[in-house]
Amino acid sequence: MQEAIRRESDSMGEVEIPDWAYWGAQTQRAVQNFNVSPLRIPPAMIVALGLIKKHAARVNAELGTVDKDLSEAMVTAADEIVQGRWNDHFPIDVFQTGSGTSWNMNTNELIANRANEILGQPRGTRKPVHPNDHVNRGQSSNDVIPTAIHIANRMRLEPLLQAVRHLAEALRRKEREFQDLVKLGRTHLQDAVPMTLGQEFSGFAVQIEKAVTRLESTRANLEELALGGTALGTGINCAPGFAEKVAAGIAAETGLPFCSAPNKFEAIASRDAQVELMGALNTLATSLMKIANDLRLLASGPRGALGEIVLPSLQPGSSIMPGKVNPVIPEMVIQVAAFVNGKTVAVTIAGQNGPLELNMMNPLIAYETLTSLDLLTETCNALAERAIDGLEADPERMQFWIEWSLALVTPLAVEIGYDQATRLAYQAYREKRQIREVVLESGLLSEEKVAALLDPRQMI
Repeated sequence: MQEAIRRESDSMGEVEIPDWAYWGAQTQRAVQNFNVSPLRIPPAMIVALGLIKKHAARVNAELGTVDKDLSEAMVTAADEIVQGRWNDHFPIDVFQTGSGTSWNMNTNELIANRANEILGQPRGTRKPVHPNDHVNRGQSSNDVIPTAIHIANRMRLEPLLQAVRHLAEALRRKEREFQDLVKLGRTHLQDAVPMTLGQEFSGFAVQIEKAVTRLESTRANLEELALGGTALGTGINCAPGFAEKVAAGIAAETGLPFCSAPNKFEAIASRDAQVELMGALNTLATSLMKIANDLRLLASGPRGALGEIVLPSLQPGSSIMPGKVNPVIPEMVIQVAAFVNGKTVAVTIAGQNGPLELNMMNPLIAYETLTSLDLLTETCNALAERAIDGLEADPERMQFWIEWSLALVTPLAVEIGYDQATRLAYQAYREKRQIREVVLESGLLSEEKVAALLDPRQMI
């Protein structure tokens, strides 16, 4: 059965649209023009666009630039967008015109059609509510899309901060649990002097706590909204007070301190706030990569390698080797980290492509930042709950490696000199013996002195 269609017009002529769709002619053209990937607008951007249009309609009614009845219908339609009711009516590919005009017009047309329906008119009439004249009043795609990116980034930053703090707390709990467990340190993947497993985990915890600080430092720039700059920052066709009032309305609804950007030219032309955000996300991803790799090394074996910790067993690790269990959560984390590292490069390049008064890679920036935020949120929670919380230590294994380490010789250098200590270390290595045994045999120090100097707990 053939799908029912309706016909709508824009400045370029008539377009056929699925009758069930709430979008209009410009959106349909974008669907036809940009069909190169399965990627679509992130849900957080839809919410942000709905918030902008909702509060713009309210302020325009307050300022007398839009009729109150039309404004109320637009507010209702925009609120439905915020609630996620019309997510299926945002069909445009992420890879599209760089200003994001198609996303803005998609929102304008959807709200106009839905508002007209609320007012008793069929979809596609463009009256009494017009997508440009009413929904887009006082706005341009050039200030709406940067504003939506900032709002969406700032809103999705909060769940990530909660997840990162959650991970830091999990690591701190392990630091306290393992504070008395002495183990062998390693540098260059070679034996080094002893430390505690708690000390090792304290380093991980501080890495993640510093990630919180870095992420928090990006908040202020994300809270500045470009709305009111219209086409390029001058504010043409925008009523006085519009930008400040809309920002205040969005701030009140979200509980976040959004404000009108003091310089709209920077706010429209530059995506430095997103480059800064991705820098913090990239650093977090790098920290996660290091921690996940270290967990894999510490848990390696369990008999043919270090085996100092035991990760939770979550699933069989091999289709051919019975009983094999792999470090699946750290491996997942490593892949996510690499993925975000790549997204950081994409946003960096996108941030550089703001010739003169407008960045022309806004949709890509929106997609990469928002998917990175959400992906890292889920990853930090998974690492905390499915790896760190259930992680256990193997004290016997740690003691074994300490006793066989040549690094125990380090304190002897103070007593017998570096060269003599080196000679004993090489002798122990060549003869495959423990350093303690070789030192005692040398007769250079008393048994009591050797016991005191080679006590791992005195080295931490």
